[in-house]
Amino acid sequence: MDNKKKIAVITGASSGMGREFALRIDGEEKFDEVWLIARRAEKLEEIAKVCKNPARAIPMDLSKPEAWAEYKSMLESENADVRVLVNAAGFGHFGGFLDMDLDRQLAMIDLNDKALVAMTYHTLAHMSDGGKIYQLGSLSSFQPVPFINVYGSSKAFVLSFSRATNRELKSVGRKIRMMAVCPGWVLTEFFDTAVHDDTISYYNRYYTAEQVITRALRDMKKGKDVSICGFPVRAQVLGVKLLPHKTVMNVWCKQQKK
Repeated sequence: MDNKKKIAVITGASSGMGREFALRIDGEEKFDEVWLIARRAEKLEEIAKVCKNPARAIPMDLSKPEAWAEYKSMLESENADVRVLVNAAGFGHFGGFLDMDLDRQLAMIDLNDKALVAMTYHTLAHMSDGGKIYQLGSLSSFQPVPFINVYGSSKAFVLSFSRATNRELKSVGRKIRMMAVCPGWVLTEFFDTAVHDDTISYYNRYYTAEQVITRALRDMKKGKDVSICGFPVRAQVLGVKLLPHKTVMNVWCKQQKK
């Protein structure tokens, strides 16, 4: 693989967690090229200009299957060896299941889950030993969450898929690490899309993208398959493992005055 182009791929790179992941990974490792993938070309170009490694802005709507095919073709034509993949593309939409547009909720599944699986599948065909994959999950991955129902369920899929695939890779002798990054509330543009009314009104604490990613990079080096930033969040994860789901949902709904 020495003659291959060593690249890092970051989806959702135009803002939020994806943007911070792109800047941190670019600053800490050497690549022949960093691929920045998202829909907003201008935002990607701005980030590409400040990258230390050569960076390519790739405007692409990953909710569409044709984008996955285009990505696969790019990997093949560039003779790529992907050293890092960050699947940070995704969005949330908060509200009652029957109160929200069905197409919007299905689009969440398309981007949060189907695109993540497709990008992972195509990338693994072009990833050698030592490769790293960060999959963006959520604290909601660990519990059923009324009024964030489809979003939480989509992130539960990410957690299960990531942990199981990481184990499969180990079992077949591929020295590639896959880790789910499962933060609590993070102050990013995520809320601009997710929050459209007062359905969700209680937010117990916020973290910054920098805090979450610092923890994720450290946990990857430690060989973990899940990264959770903040002791209070880790304590909550432990709690929801021990308590019945009915109790967990009751507590959540009481916090949200439901």
